Amino acid sequence: MAFTPLHDRVLVRRVQSDEKTKGGLIIPDSAKEKPSEGEVVACGEGARKDSGELIAMAVKAGDRILFGKWSGTEVTIDGEELLIMKESDIMGKMS
Repeated sequence: MAFTPLHDRVLVRRVQSDEKTKGGLIIPDSAKEKPSEGEVVACGEGARKDSGELIAMAVKAGDRILFGKWSGTEVTIDGEELLIMKESDIMGKMS
């Protein structure tokens, strides 16, 4: 993939949600919500302070993250639907 986010932006791939409930019921596509969990694909270099000093990113490629339901902008790159969001839209990392 030939895309690198700029500044404090992050490129995220959504993690697919379960097809069934814990009770075994199959969830139809029309009833599914878009997941708010994803994997970081690429990161920018980070934001800059007023003095020009670089603020390092708290996430890196490969991290699993949680983000807000309405976070980011949906884009299609190489036929894959991804999200571009600011690092501040990320709520946390999962381990």
